[in-house]
Amino acid sequence: MSAANTTSGLRGSKINLDMIKAPTDPRKRRTKIVCTLGPACWSVPGLEALIDKGMGIARFNFSHGDHEGHAACLGRLREACKNKGVNVGVMLDTKGPEIRSGFFADGAKKIYLKKGETITLTTDYAFKGSAKKLACSYKALPTSVVSGQKILLADGSLVLTVLNCDPSAGEVQCRIDNNAGIGERKNMNLPGVIVDLPTLTEKDIKDIVEWGIPNDIDFIAASFVRKASDVTKIREILGEKGAHVKIICKIENQEGLENYDDILAVTDAIMVARGDLGMEIPPEKVFLAQKMMIRKANIFGKPVVTATQMLESMIENPRPTRAECSDVANAVLDGTDCVMLSGETANGEHSEAAVSIMANTCVESEGSINFDGLYQAVRNSTLQQFGCMTTGESIASSAVKATIDLNAVGIIVCSVSGSTARHVAKFRPPCNVTVLTPSIRTARQCFGLLKGVEAIVIDPNNTDEVCIGMAIERWVNEGVAKRGDAVVCVNGTQAVIGATNTMRIIYA
Repeated sequence: MSAANTTSGLRGSKINLDMIKAPTDPRKRRTKIVCTLGPACWSVPGLEALIDKGMGIARFNFSHGDHEGHAACLGRLREACKNKGVNVGVMLDTKGPEIRSGFFADGAKKIYLKKGETITLTTDYAFKGSAKKLACSYKALPTSVVSGQKILLADGSLVLTVLNCDPSAGEVQCRIDNNAGIGERKNMNLPGVIVDLPTLTEKDIKDIVEWGIPNDIDFIAASFVRKASDVTKIREILGEKGAHVKIICKIENQEGLENYDDILAVTDAIMVARGDLGMEIPPEKVFLAQKMMIRKANIFGKPVVTATQMLESMIENPRPTRAECSDVANAVLDGTDCVMLSGETANGEHSEAAVSIMANTCVESEGSINFDGLYQAVRNSTLQQFGCMTTGESIASSAVKATIDLNAVGIIVCSVSGSTARHVAKFRPPCNVTVLTPSIRTARQCFGLLKGVEAIVIDPNNTDEVCIGMAIERWVNEGVAKRGDAVVCVNGTQAVIGATNTMRIIYA
């Protein structure tokens, strides 16, 4: 066997020196970008700048702020979107349940703990703590942990080892494993423990019912989802008025990983929430969990957001580290649909640059992908998993195969609900995909979350033929297509939401 044959299957075979030296064209980007809104970017000009650089979804983090402040920010976002003519999706990220340490005695703002000493954790949250004894908000702590287990505080900056538990006193004695200084009310993680806390707190329910639904949000990023019944509960809370809202389940602990298949079957999308996940499982295992979750979601056709610390250093620095850019690129190669920025855009000094660099990194990573091989891999994995495809998947699969065989310039999808667009995006077409829909909600959800998809809101009084013709003319005018180029069109002819039964080839 020749050397060429033995290496043809190696990843990176498309990469060469010319590709490395060529300028990056951000217009080619397929992977979507979620930006967290905050003081650094939430003016109208600031939001317009993020839209220009590639923001597809605006994330409202309900761990901070109040309804009035978020509503004002949403108003500015809508204004910026109108000014730019772009349908950016709106995500409500719930605060979720949490375990926190308590307050300190004598007005102290920080305590210092020494390695090797012992500290007692008490479930009496009114107790004002010190370096010897500290309150914990989780009442079931003494019955949830056992001797030898680890407890992490302040994002893992403090590690404790459980020595013994006293449920009657509501106390847990621990050994301090490292020197650390911590402030009040720091987050606590209990790796490997099944925590008895609701997925939706009273605050979360209030945020969804009193702010999210009235403000016509598009997505809920549900924190700390651990089982499929959590998703069912969220749908009950959303009710008929919020039935259009897509649920993105954040997988943040081992229980969520263990129940991942069941969660994936009922959710609309997944978020690989690597922050808390890196506290709950060993950090060297997080990349394995990421790859597993993304692969399974790709097979199910459920979009994935990869999040946390992607360009963390850009909160302060104008350039990311090389490791951070590699992290973003590898998430794209893993198959993520979206990548997310948190503090980088909410509080960072270089929010616009962070989005720009993330967009450019996605483009370069996508440029190394063999889309024909990727299509075959998704198709074969789907058949292996399920034995057959749905009608919608089969039509979408054929449409993507046709674009590869014909070297078509793009796919036009006529879709009311967005279901057809999601099927097409699943098979990772190598070309432009434009969704034509009469629903601005569908437009925001497709543009914000679906890989490689843009969306145009059409006049429902126009026929599909008229709208398709207008879309092709737009491509020609923008230089995306030229006369005679093949275009693949996918649409449903039955008056049933989600029905997909027509695929045809037309020419520009």
